[in-house]
Amino acid sequence: MPKPSTEFGEELRKRRVEAGLSLTALSGTVHYSKAQLSKVERGIKAPSRDLVRLCDAALGADGALVALATKGAPDAPEEPLSGHIDEEDWIMQLSPDGPNRFQSLGRRGVVSAGVASLMTWRSHGTDPASAAGMLEASRSLFTHYRRLGQTVEPGLLLPVLIAQTHTLRELSAHTDTGTRRQLLTLASRYAEYVGWLVQETGDERAALWWTQRAVDLATAGGDQALAGYALVRRALVTMYRDDAEQTIALAHRAQGGTLPPRIRGLAAQREAQGHALAGDLSSCLRALERARTLLARQDVGSDEPVIGTMHLPDPVGMVTGWCLVDLGRPQEASEELDRQLALVGQDAVRTQVRYGVRRALAYASAGEIDHACALAAPLLDGVAAVRSATVTTDLRRLARILARHSDHPSVRQLGPRLGTLSRPSTP
Repeated sequence: MPKPSTEFGEELRKRRVEAGLSLTALSGTVHYSKAQLSKVERGIKAPSRDLVRLCDAALGADGALVALATKGAPDAPEEPLSGHIDEEDWIMQLSPDGPNRFQSLGRRGVVSAGVASLMTWRSHGTDPASAAGMLEASRSLFTHYRRLGQTVEPGLLLPVLIAQTHTLRELSAHTDTGTRRQLLTLASRYAEYVGWLVQETGDERAALWWTQRAVDLATAGGDQALAGYALVRRALVTMYRDDAEQTIALAHRAQGGTLPPRIRGLAAQREAQGHALAGDLSSCLRALERARTLLARQDVGSDEPVIGTMHLPDPVGMVTGWCLVDLGRPQEASEELDRQLALVGQDAVRTQVRYGVRRALAYASAGEIDHACALAAPLLDGVAAVRSATVTTDLRRLARILARHSDHPSVRQLGPRLGTLSRPSTP
C-alpha cells in the first residue's frame, strides 16, 4: 500500500498547480474531500490506490503519480512454476460437515503418512469404443461443469473436477496413442479450470500448482500451447497483487508468435490490465487493440474446450471497462461496463457478479453513490453464492469508497451486508 510521502505530496501539489486547479477543484474531480487531499499533499496522510489513480488521470500524469506512490514498495514474491514432476498420488478428504482437503503425495509420502485404511482400485485397460465414449462424455461434462461454476461456490465443484482429471489421466495409460493424446489434453483443461476455481477460493499457491499440472498433462498429450496460457494465469495472480511490472512481463512472454492467436489475445488483454495498473493509458489501449485483432483470428473449428472465459460476448470490450477503472477514468468505465453487462446472460452469475461489482465501483469512484449502491445491492446474493476471493477484492474497494459517504441512506442500508461479504474468505 502507498505510504505517507512528502515526495508524492509535493509532486501532486506541483502538478495540480501547473494544471491550474485549486484543492477544491481537484476535490470535486476525484470525489475526495479537500481536507484529505491537503493532508496527502503535506505528506501527513497516505493516499489510497484509488486516489492515486484518480489524481493521475485528472492531472494527465500518464502513470507518473502511480509510479511515485508505489516507489520503494517491496516486490511481491513471484511464484515460479515448477518443472514436470514425477507421478504422484492424490488424496482427497471429503467431509459432509467440515472442510474438504486435497493433497498430492509422492509414493514414499503415502507410505510415511501411515494411512490405516484406503479403498483402492485400478483400471486394467479398456476397449477403444469405451475410451472414445468416455472422452466424448467428459467433453460434454466439462461444458456443463463450467456453466455450473457460474452459479455455485468452488468447493462444491472441486472434488468432482479433481476426480474427473484423475480419471482421464488414468484412462490415458490404457488406450491407443491418438486417444491418449485427446484424453490428456482434455485432462489438462480440467486441471486448468481447477486452478482457476482454487484461485477463487483465495489459495494462490495451490492455484499455481494446478496450473502446472495442467501444463504437464497438456505437454504429455502433445499440446505445447497451454504452457503459454499458464503465463497468462500467473499474470492474473500478480495482477491481483497490484504488481503491474510482473503482470506486464508475464503477459509479454505469453505472446510469442508460435502460440495460437487466442492465447496471445488473452495475454494481450492481461498486458492491458497491467498497463492500467501502472496508469499507462496509451500502452493499455495499444494492448487492447492487439488483443481484439488476435481474438478475431482464433480457430473456432476445434473440438477442444475453449481456453479462458466462455461467458463474455465481447471480452475485449469488458476488459476495456475493467482497465478504465484502474486508469482512474470511472465515468468512461461505467459507460463501457453498462454496455458490456447488458450482453452477458443472466445465468452467468459469476461473470455478472465479477464485472457488476466493478461497475458499481466505477460509479462510486465517479461520485454517483446512490446509483452505485443500487447496482451493488442485487449482486450481493450472487456474491454469497459464488464465494469468489477475486470478486471480494473489488468488493472491499467498493466498501472503502462508500464508507466515506456514510451519510447517504443507501450506504447505511447496504453497509452491514456489504461489510460482511467483503471480508477476505479463508482458503
